[in-house]
Parts: sequence; structure tokens; C-alpha cells
Amino acid sequence: LAHELLISDEVGELLERLRPYEQSLDPGSDEASLIRVTRRDWERERHVSPQLAGELRRENGHALAAWDEAKARSDFSIFAPFLERQLDLRRRYVECFPPAAEPYDVLLEDYEPGMTSAELRRIFDEVKNGLAPLIERARDERVDDSFLSARFPIDAQREASRRVLAAFGYEDAGWRLDPTTHPFASNPGVGDVRLTTSYREENLHSLFSTMHEFGHGVYEWGVDPALGRTPLGHGASSAIHESQSRTWENLVGLSRSFWRFFYPHLQELFSDQLGSVREADFVRAVNRIRPGLVRVDADEVTYNLHVILRFELEQELLAGTLPVRDVPEAWNAKMQEYLGVTVPDDARGALQDMHWAAGLFGYFPTYSLGNVLSVQFWEVARAELADLDEQFARADFAPLREWLRERIYRHGRKFTPQELAIRITGGPIDPGPYLGYLRAKFS
Repeated sequence: LAHELLISDEVGELLERLRPYEQSLDPGSDEASLIRVTRRDWERERHVSPQLAGELRRENGHALAAWDEAKARSDFSIFAPFLERQLDLRRRYVECFPPAAEPYDVLLEDYEPGMTSAELRRIFDEVKNGLAPLIERARDERVDDSFLSARFPIDAQREASRRVLAAFGYEDAGWRLDPTTHPFASNPGVGDVRLTTSYREENLHSLFSTMHEFGHGVYEWGVDPALGRTPLGHGASSAIHESQSRTWENLVGLSRSFWRFFYPHLQELFSDQLGSVREADFVRAVNRIRPGLVRVDADEVTYNLHVILRFELEQELLAGTLPVRDVPEAWNAKMQEYLGVTVPDDARGALQDMHWAAGLFGYFPTYSLGNVLSVQFWEVARAELADLDEQFARADFAPLREWLRERIYRHGRKFTPQELAIRITGGPIDPGPYLGYLRAKFS
């Protein structure tokens, strides 16, 4: 119904009547941006019939239910027919649009406007080649992180997450944090921020997923309220969104200066597990490069290979060169090739993510694009904000948060990802600074 309302002839007629007014405005104004972005949405969605839009949404619900059961049983065959159906629908969706250089480009446009498969491959090849020496060097590195495999009571983990969020800028009046199987953030309305995290007694990953989801939540919270309930009232793209979740999880949450502030809190909450562990040893352990099975638990270096693997498989699935029944075998082979990891079961292999069940083909690449953009933005922030490390060490995260709100968050969807990147950094998406950051950190 929402799709049918958006693509109506009446909306097109209203947009056309507004064209002279739009041309009289500053292109960067709220009004001009609202007309421009609404027209872009209208023109794109007009290619898709309400019937297909309804089928896509309905199948997402069926496939998610099947995925939930398949993951619980670690049996890919339960999910396979639903994945077949999702792919059929995505191919029909692609056919609705004028031919692109590659069919996958049509899906990318939904999450990262202006990005192409060819450009992604160029960026990902550079990232993959740049990461290989770091991962190879890490194989010979001996870091004692055995204390991270202790039993960490869930109640204490909840308190740790609460304290981190309070320091970052969590607002009790409009925010909430709840447990879930697969962490996510949502923003149903202006000022309504809902974060989730996943607690497991055997590790402290919940703390980092909480920071990650805070990045998504604070982005939506920081959009100018005047843009609320309009097409401009959300983040610019999935990659820009991911740049913020990775900023708060990695660039802030893995930094030495953050742990100068927070490690005493963690030792207080987990005195039996961490009371005798030095801060420097803890920081080294949480930053360790360690290839593993699960994307959401991956370190900041190997994480990108988890994403690139999915990008490559998605393209093969869409093209029909990879049969759905062969997905676990192909997945496991790439995990062995890229990370040297043997996948023991489907639950920790091809069923670990909900994205394909939800129809999110084209979304995975934005995770690594977000990593790349996070450091581009970070370099500008460090140049413009003096003494960030000292601010973090005394639990003062407001200067960074407000800088990000002013430069990124408040604009919502007014600018495309490329326009936003150029406004902030002076240039397009570039993996160079990201690789430079990782080389400096892990050399």
C-alpha cells in the first residue's frame, strides 16, 4: 500500500509542479533536497509494480521464519527453497529496471546509490591485497587472550553495556537496549532509538555489538528533527551508516584511550575474570587479529574478508552460476581459502546471517565500504578536534559525537554518499587511508 501511494501519478504531477520552485532554491537547502530526493525515489520505485513489491515483502517474512528454524537445526536444506524463491524475486526485480552494466548494480543502488559492481571490485581487490600481509604476519604472533574466554555473567554484561552507552550519549527518555539473537538497531520515529545486542556468557562480544549498534542509533538520532517524517529523515546510505557503527565500535571502542577510561569499570564488574589482567594486555587481546567463523565476532582486519566472501557469492547466486544447493560447500571453501578456517556446521557457516532471508541482496558490501569511509571521516575529525585521545580517556565523547552530528548526521538523506564524502574529505571513497590506519596499528 505504501508503495502504491508513493508511485501514484498524483505524486509525479505534484513533483512536476514543484520543479520551477526547486530550481529557484539553493540545491543544498532542505526544500530543494526534499523535492530532489523524493523525485529520485518516485522515479526509481515507478519501475516496480505494487504486486511485486508486495510479493517481495511477504516472502521476506516467510524466508525469515524458515531461516530461524534452519539455523536452530543447523540445516541449510530447510532454508534452500526459500533462498531459491528470494533469488527468483530479485531477478524479477532487476528486470524491472533499464539494463545496467551488471544486474547486481540494480540491487546495489537500493543501499548505496551511485555505487557499481566494478567499482566495488576495484576497492575490494585493493583492500584484500592490503590485508593479506597483516593476516599472514598475525599467524605467527603470540598474544595471550585466554582470559577473554572466561565466563562473564550476563547481568554484569548488561551493566557494562549500560555504562558504555551512558558515556557515549545514550538518552533514557528516547532510547532503549534489548537482547536479541542477531544485533540490530531501529528507529521507528523521531527521537525513538531502539538498540539490541547479543549476550553470551562465554565472551564479551556483547560490549562491542552494543557500541556498533550505538553508532547506527546515534546517526538516526542526530538527523535534524525538521526532516522527520519525510524522505530525508534517515541516513544517507547503508555504507555511511556502517561508517558510524564502525567508528564507535572500532575507532573509539578498540582505542587505548577508550580503555584508559573504561577498563577500571570492566575490572570492577568482572573482578574474578579480569582483576589480575593488566590494561595493556587486555587492549592487546581485544585488538588481536584472529581469523574466525562468524562475521559479527570478527576482528577489524579479517571482518572485511567475511564481507568480500558474501559479495562474491551473491553475484554468483544472482547470475545463476552457483546453484543454491551448493552454497554451503562454496561458502566453506572460501572460508578456508581466505581465512584458513574450517566451517564445522551450517549454523556457523552459510546460515549465520539473516540478510538473504530478509532479501537484502546488495547490502553486505556496504559493511566494508563503511570501514573504508569511517577512517576517511576519522582523519578529518582528528585534524579538526584537538586531543581526542585525552577526551576519550576522561570519558568525554561529546565533542566527537557533536562533530559527527554537524558534519554527517543532521543532513539525513539530503546528499548522496559520494556528495557527503566529498563535502567532508574533499574526495571520493578511497581505501588508502583505511589500509594506512590498519598498517600503522598492526605493524
